[in-house]
Amino acid sequence: QVHLVESGGGLVQAGGSLRPSCAPSRNIFSITTMGWYRQAPGKERELVAVVTDGGTSSARINYADSVKGRFTISRGNGKNTVYLQMNSLKLEDTAVYYCNFRAAPRSLDVYRDYWGQGTQVTVYS
Repeated sequence: QVHLVESGGGLVQAGGSLRPSCAPSRNIFSITTMGWYRQAPGKERELVAVVTDGGTSSARINYADSVKGRFTISRGNGKNTVYLQMNSLKLEDTAVYYCNFRAAPRSLDVYRDYWGQGTQVTVYS
């Protein structure tokens, strides 16, 4: 069973930065998509940023309009870790942030979605 382990959330003043990370609990054969989502109280979970086929030259990155220019998603050198560099944080960025992989843990596995447990990001004024 694969688990995604997140870290790096926390409490930060508006205008500050955080860099949460997410890594699987064991090696994964193939990952096609790595992303970050967030859910604020009383709201639905929404996409923040996603990188597709990040290990190839055709990698595509997409951001929610609300975070463009402030957040950057990236993969670690080992390719199985994903980061979300969050700069110029705003009060409205406060939410639980979840990482998501679409992956096949072993070569004969079908691809499916895996989710992290969530990490709280709280921005205060």
